[in-house]
Amino acid sequence: MASPRLISCVLALAALTAGGCSSPAPAPTGGEPKVSGVAGGKGGAPASGGASASTSPAPAALTPEAYKGELDSRHKSMAAAIDALVAARGVKALDQRVSKAEDALSGAADALAVLTPPDAIRAQHDTYVTSLRDFATELGTTSGKVGARDLCTSSAVLTDVDDKLTALDKAGEALQSAGDYPADVVDVSAKKKQTRRLSNGSYIRKGSLNGRSSLQIDNGGTRDAVVTVVKGGSKAFSVYVRRKAKFKVRGVRDGSYKIYFTHGVDWDGKGKTFTRECSFERFQKSVKFKTTFTATQIRWHDWRITLHAISGGNARTAPVDPDDFPG
Repeated sequence: MASPRLISCVLALAALTAGGCSSPAPAPTGGEPKVSGVAGGKGGAPASGGASASTSPAPAALTPEAYKGELDSRHKSMAAAIDALVAARGVKALDQRVSKAEDALSGAADALAVLTPPDAIRAQHDTYVTSLRDFATELGTTSGKVGARDLCTSSAVLTDVDDKLTALDKAGEALQSAGDYPADVVDVSAKKKQTRRLSNGSYIRKGSLNGRSSLQIDNGGTRDAVVTVVKGGSKAFSVYVRRKAKFKVRGVRDGSYKIYFTHGVDWDGKGKTFTRECSFERFQKSVKFKTTFTATQIRWHDWRITLHAISGGNARTAPVDPDDFPG
C-alpha cells in the first residue's frame, strides 16, 4: 500500500503540466487572502508606455471671404436648376428637371456639410444645409409623382413641395442677412393648391364650325376632359367637357378627323393643360364626316364618342406621349 506521501505526489502530478514532484506547501495559518492584479483602474489593462493617444485638431474655421467663395461656387448651379424646373413645359421635361434639381441640391448639401463655416454663422450654416437636404429629399418624392402623372406642371410641383421650399428660402435669407452670403437660391413662390375648371362646353379653340354634322361627346369619367379634334395637321377645335357631363359640337365640316382627349384636375388656362392627375389618349381610328346631296335630300353623318369604357363600345383608344399631344 502506497504511503500517504506517495499518494499526495501522484495527485499533484495529475494537476501539474510540468515540473517535479515535491511536498505540498503548508497552508497559510492566518492573515487576509491575497490576490494578484494590476494597481490602478478596475480590471483594466496596464497603461502602455510612451506618449498617450491624441486626437487630430479640429479644422480651422473658414474666413468669411473663403466661405463666400464656397457658397458662390454652388449658388449658380442650384439657382439654375430650380429656375429650369419652374420653366419646364410638358410632363417629360418636368420629370427630367425635377431629377436634375434634386441632384444639384443634394450634391451642394453634401459639399457644404463638410465645411467649417465662420463661428459667427455656424447655426445659420447648419440650418441652410439641413434645408437643402430636406428640399432635395422632397424633390425625390415629387419626382415619383411626376412620373405617375399625379403632378403635371411645374406649378403643381412647387405647390407640392411648398413647405420645404419655404424653409429653404428662409434659411437662405437668414444666411444672407448674416453677412451678405450668396444663399438666395429660391426666387419663386408656390401657389396654393387649386382646382380650376371651365364651364361645360367651353371652347378652348373654336375653328370654323359651319358644317352640317355634329359630334356628341359623353364624358362619364371622374375627371374633367378636353377633347381636341385635328384635321390634317391643324387643330379644328378643342372643347372642355366636365366629368359626368355631355356636350354636342355642332357645325362640324366634312373631312377625316383624329380625336385626342386629355383628362385631369385643375385646368391651367395659360398653359392649356391640367396640372394634376393628367392622362393623354387618342382614338385609334379617324372619324369621317361626309355630307351627301341628292335631288331630293341632303344627308350627313353625326358621331357620338364616349371618353370612358362602355359595354359594346367599338372605338379603341391608345395612350399618347405627352409631347405628341396637340396642345
